[in-house]
Amino acid sequence: MNHNRFIFAFLFVFVSCISLAQTASIKGVILDTDKHPVSNVNISSQGNSVQSDSNGFFEITVPSNRKVSLIFTHVSLKMISLTVNLKTNEVFVFNPIMNNSQEQMGEVFVSSGNRKRVQGIATIDTETIKKIPGANAGIENVLKTLPGVNSNNELSSQYMVRGGNYDENLVYVNEVEVYRPFLIRSGQQEGLSFTNTDLVQNVEFSAGGFQAKFGDKLSSVLDITYRKPTQFGASFEASFLGGSASVDLVSKNKKWSAVTGVRYRNNSLLVNSQDTQTNYTPTFGDIQTNINYDISEKWQMSFLGNISENKYLYQPLTRETKFGTIDQPMALAVYYQGQEKDQYDTYFGALKTTYKASSSLTLKLIGSLFHTTEKEHFDILAQYRLGNVDPENPTDPSAIDFTRGIGSQLNHARNDLDALIANIELKGTKEWKESQLEFGLKYTRESIRDRVVEWEMIDSAGFSINPPIAILPENNQPYSPYTGPLLPYQDIRATNFNTINRFSGYAQWNKQTEIGSSRVWYHLGARFQSWNVSGVSEEGKNQTVVSPRAQFAIKPDWERDMVFRISGGLYHQPPFYRELRDLDGVVNPNVKAQEAVHVVLSNDYNFRMWNRPFKWVTELYYKSLSDVNVYSIDNVRIRYVANNNAKAYAQGLDFRLNGEFVPGTESWVSFGYMKTEENYENKGYIARPTDQRLKFAMLFQDYMPNIPSVKVYLNLVYNTGLPGGAPAYSDPYLYQSRLNDYRRADIGFAKVFVDSSTQNTKKGWLKNFKELAVGLEIFNLFNNQNAITNTWVRDVYSKNQYAIPNYMTSRVFNVKINARL
Repeated sequence: MNHNRFIFAFLFVFVSCISLAQTASIKGVILDTDKHPVSNVNISSQGNSVQSDSNGFFEITVPSNRKVSLIFTHVSLKMISLTVNLKTNEVFVFNPIMNNSQEQMGEVFVSSGNRKRVQGIATIDTETIKKIPGANAGIENVLKTLPGVNSNNELSSQYMVRGGNYDENLVYVNEVEVYRPFLIRSGQQEGLSFTNTDLVQNVEFSAGGFQAKFGDKLSSVLDITYRKPTQFGASFEASFLGGSASVDLVSKNKKWSAVTGVRYRNNSLLVNSQDTQTNYTPTFGDIQTNINYDISEKWQMSFLGNISENKYLYQPLTRETKFGTIDQPMALAVYYQGQEKDQYDTYFGALKTTYKASSSLTLKLIGSLFHTTEKEHFDILAQYRLGNVDPENPTDPSAIDFTRGIGSQLNHARNDLDALIANIELKGTKEWKESQLEFGLKYTRESIRDRVVEWEMIDSAGFSINPPIAILPENNQPYSPYTGPLLPYQDIRATNFNTINRFSGYAQWNKQTEIGSSRVWYHLGARFQSWNVSGVSEEGKNQTVVSPRAQFAIKPDWERDMVFRISGGLYHQPPFYRELRDLDGVVNPNVKAQEAVHVVLSNDYNFRMWNRPFKWVTELYYKSLSDVNVYSIDNVRIRYVANNNAKAYAQGLDFRLNGEFVPGTESWVSFGYMKTEENYENKGYIARPTDQRLKFAMLFQDYMPNIPSVKVYLNLVYNTGLPGGAPAYSDPYLYQSRLNDYRRADIGFAKVFVDSSTQNTKKGWLKNFKELAVGLEIFNLFNNQNAITNTWVRDVYSKNQYAIPNYMTSRVFNVKINARL
């Protein structure tokens, strides 16, 4: 599978100098006035010529560092001429529209790809997202292979970026902020992320130092654009984990278009590979649509809608987990009674209108509504037996030779939440004196009704265990009777009815110019947000924050194609609802916005190796945080202290090498080092729950040389262990441990029957497909045991507590089929 090519490339970049050809390349898709691809267009330049394929795609190599003219000709359409002056190894994307009425001429000096480079934005190819295997495949699955992005939970679509937690990431779809359910505790309850991969056109991601036009979060921005179809199309996918289908519709006059997708997912295949044997009946499904209407050339409207219903029925039966050492193997056997019933129903709609008031002014008005009703109900009794494994049956965890501890644990919850979030936003872009101004104003109203009722009872060897933190009478048994109350080990009860009103806005100035022979870009801007929390016994005060931000990038007039960038500023994260609730479930209306100063230095280097394009990106970052809202993480549930009594920092270095290690495919290698610590109430600095020091990831695409229609996809992730696994009540300043390193490799094989290169050669029923492939996926290829948390049980003899790891999924096989009409 040509792995030697990959190893050679990786070492080659680190230890040798790269010899660069004095060329650049131009590629793109040619469309006609009806937005249909145009094939057989001849593109010529200085004796070199190519033709566009059946999808209108072309790519041509041209000399660099001088003016070059290209001629686009077609037998039935008018000629297009283009003059460019590109740097060495620069890739210029040009998507012309050919018509039959007039010839077109133009001269270009700046590559459109530079906009992403100077903003520090990573773009992800949508085809890569669909093909790469993962237990929770989709955009988030690929994000976790990027530097600075960490996760140790393959069942969850949530991720951490450069020391931040799951609540610190912005997600936009068609410029509309999207939300997740509130009450999800574990990855296996999530089912589906909001983003439907079948509908996606563009994916852009920034891991820090992002511009003022993006919202008020501390860590990252994921900006997704859904497809606006130009012709009819349909696709479907089916596997052991569920299925999806989508359809593209376009009206005859081309004014109306719509793309709609339906998804269903069942995690039983993955959950049944865990230590706990269960009766598991999940139903995760949604339907999404993106409808576009062109009222005129200047005025367009679109609607984005989503309905999602996630039902989660979980009835654990038994659990057998082996742990300990070779000399003293131990086992935990658990027998369960009871069940968990959860349901998350979400409804989302957004209406967006875009009006081009003049050639230099564009205005957008966006309104959205998000409604979620969630319930989390469970009563589960777990009776455990802890002991030494029978040496005659070391592979059987239930063969306990000597019992060291017995006990039971009863967990109860009746948690219900109803949230309604409404937004209206005005945005605009103004071209002004060779500069660009961007601005926006937004109002948000959040109405949330929440009831929390959770308690836990624990007994060991027949004796009820009192809560770890409680003022109780002296226990002098058996000499005198104990008169203290019988209390739950943990008990949380609260009812909250809250309304949060927010006003926010931004203004940003962008300019591109030159300093000597070097190109430079400036981005200067600021955001503000003002909010108030009402509906609690203590009325919250009005709070306002202002966040200035800046970016500066320079592309020196060097032979090597490099861009240097510095970005950062002041970032605030006003508290969302979960950040207002303390450990007892009570809302503190005066929680302040967390504040962070970001500084990001980066270098973006484009080069060619083996006459193919590659990119090496290096980023050095530092964050200084104040008014930090300390939290704990259990699986994917975050609980906040809600008092802003801490400060923290995060620092690190990220590398990413990506390019065509195999011709025609994109692969990459990521490496990152990160350290983040917090100081709570001036007790000293300790590791934060997201302190994942080292990260290595590889996403690799290949094909079998002798059978090129058989594709191979590898997704490999290694993360050092997170702080975690300690009992929820423990003081991290007195006791803190780390989970084991997270190691996972997913591999996929696909037999491609039809794709863009073979469609015209197929006969019979295959000619009806634009794409058709059947694949085999192996999740957790090496069957690594990765733990997400620990279960703590007591040894009645030694009075010790043992941490029994809660392992994630083991090796699982999946078969899937993909097709597009």
